[in-house]
Amino acid sequence: MKINQTIIRKAFSKEGIQLGVGSMDMINRELLEQTRKMAKRCNEGNLKRLTPELFYVAVGNYSNAS
Repeated sequence: MKINQTIIRKAFSKEGIQLGVGSMDMINRELLEQTRKMAKRCNEGNLKRLTPELFYVAVGNYSNAS
């Protein structure tokens, strides 16, 4: 599933939350920052390819390591 503005807006709408002016920009910045953190963790973990089995490295949840 690709995340786009429509999906984000629907998620908030489903919970009865209105997104104010500039909220989407802030959400996009937060998603970008989280993505950068994930990429940095992969680099620090010496991963060359992120696979579903290694996703725990990207999210920093090493307690789920196999």
